[in-house]
Formats: sequence, structure tokens, C-alpha cells
Amino acid sequence: MNRRQFVAGASVGVAAASALPMPAIAQGARELKMVTIWPKGLPGLQSGAERVAQSITALSGGRLQVKVFPAGQLVGAMESFDAVSSGLADLYHGSEVTWAGKSATFAYFCNVPFGLTADEINAWVYYGGGQALWDELSAGFGLKAFLCGNTGPQMGGWFTKELTSVEAFKGLRYRMPGMGGDVLRRLGAVVVTLPGGEIIPSLRSGAIDASEFVGPWIDMAVGLHKAAKYYYYPGFHEPGAAVSLAVNKKLWDSLDGTDKSIIEGAAAAENTRSLAEATAGNATALEQLVKDPEIQIRKVDDTILQELGKISGEVLSESSRKDDLSRRVYDSFIKFRTAAVRWGDISERAFLNARALPYPFGG
Repeated sequence: MNRRQFVAGASVGVAAASALPMPAIAQGARELKMVTIWPKGLPGLQSGAERVAQSITALSGGRLQVKVFPAGQLVGAMESFDAVSSGLADLYHGSEVTWAGKSATFAYFCNVPFGLTADEINAWVYYGGGQALWDELSAGFGLKAFLCGNTGPQMGGWFTKELTSVEAFKGLRYRMPGMGGDVLRRLGAVVVTLPGGEIIPSLRSGAIDASEFVGPWIDMAVGLHKAAKYYYYPGFHEPGAAVSLAVNKKLWDSLDGTDKSIIEGAAAAENTRSLAEATAGNATALEQLVKDPEIQIRKVDDTILQELGKISGEVLSESSRKDDLSRRVYDSFIKFRTAAVRWGDISERAFLNARALPYPFGG
């Protein structure tokens, strides 16, 4: 069975399993602790973690009982990686860019500035050699990781002041993780790393001037539109932000083939479902923001984007020089990106340009 057949079958299996009553405790059940980097109740992200946990539990017939701990319940958001690496917890649901302090190369498996769209990063990981490189990187930290979601295109973020030029970044206190933060530092910004739960109070207190997070749906759910009035797009830093599920490597190696397939299939099914949910949620939420007289939605000027793109290329290139694995990940990613851009120009971009032309169908 190839991966495409497996993923399709897993999606059907998750739906069917979810409709069945769960046994109270399956014979020989194994309880697994999943920690996340998301606040309790966060739609699309924390709910996605809970959904994949339920799928694993259901598909295993209750043999694998996955219990989910939002950020702060068992460990803090930033401690999730170490918790699973050490075996304190069994799985984490998060964003690989969060672990850039461990290795900047982790960012490629979420996304990097001016990188890949959601479909493209799926293609690279599943069929372009990305998973093997990710396995090699993660194994060095005692982990086995999978794609388990995608937020789709991200916004540039919420600002308490206007972004008028490249010079406006100087001294700007901006919450942004990963390589996007490295790009901003070169423009003079003061880059801050904060978990999602600390963004709003930091904006309101003036501790930061701007923050990226996700997109309209999730941003509105946490109330970011009430903490800043300027909403800029596009998000150069994460054009299709992948979400990950990682398993402690010793635990993973101890599982039989059936249980490994269940976890991999549940993650793949959630990867597809979460992107669809985010696309639907963002479309609806944007309509609400457009009608809000207190919010100003602004496009980042092309001159700013060009400078961000130039510096992004420099940051990515320099990151590849740290060690052999970093170079191989970079080479694989850039080679795939080159081919994907060429195909995208005559496929999706060409169609989107055509769809934007005035014609009676509306839109």
C-alpha cells in the first residue's frame, strides 16, 4: 500500500472509529501523555491535538489511551520538547519552529521565510525527501516526528502602530519566532519570543509593538483584534505553517507495526483535516474583520517585502553552514522550492490571476 492509499484509508478509518463507542479500558491498554504548546481551548490547534489523540485512541480500540495536556498543565509550552525527548511525556503536538533554539534546522519542518505553501511542504515532506531528513534531525533528540496539521498562509501580524517603511522596523518590539525573527533583527527590530497566551497582555501593556500569531480565525478567537488595530498581510515568515506530532523515540521503537501505522495514519488524516478547517475558519473570520470599523487591514508594501525577501535568502543560506545535516536540509528544501515555484507559477498562481479578472460569476 502506498502512502496516498494509506492516508486515504486512515481518514476513512478515523471517521468510522469515531462513530463507535469506546471501551472503558481496553485489555492491556497503555496510557500515553501528550503535551502541547497551545493554550487550553485554542481552536484549530489545541482542538487539533485533542482530535488526533481521540483518533489514535479510537483506531487502536482503546489499546493506546492518549491523554492531552494543554500548555501549562503538565509542563509549560516551551518545555514540551524536552518533556517528550526525556520521556517525561510521550508525545507533543506543536510547531517545529518553536524548537529553533535546539537547532535552527527544525524551522524547515514548520516553514521558513518565503518558503513553501501548505501543499508544497506536504509534498516535500511526503514525497521530496523531507521526512527522512526530519527523522535524522529528530532522532538526535530522541524523537520521531510527523506532519499533523497546517494553518495555511499566515498573516504578518497585529501592530499597534503603522508599518510605513523598512525603517519602521528599527526599535520595533516584535514577537516572532524562528528565522523570521532573525530576518527582523537585521532590520533593527527587537525580536521577542512569547508563547501564545502572553501575546495579548504584552501588546496591551506596550511590552511589544507587534506580534504575528496565525490567521484571522485563531487570532480573533484569542482576542488579538482587541489588542491592536493594524492587521498586516502577508506573513512572509510562515507561508504555510505546518504543525507536528512527535513521539518519544524509545516509545516509538517499542511499538509494533500496527500501532505505528495507527499513529502515522491519524497524524496524516489530521494534517488534511486541519488545513481544511483553517481555510474555512479564516474565510469566515476575515469577513467579520473587514466589517469591523476599529480594524485596519493593510498590505505590507512591496518595497518592504522585497527587502524582507533579500534578507531572508541571506539568513537561510547562512543557517545551512552550521553542520552537514543543516546543509542537506537546506539543499533539499531549496531544490524542491525551485521546482514548486516553477509549477506554481503556471498552475495556482495562473488560476488565481485568472479568477481575479472581472467576470459575471462574482467573487
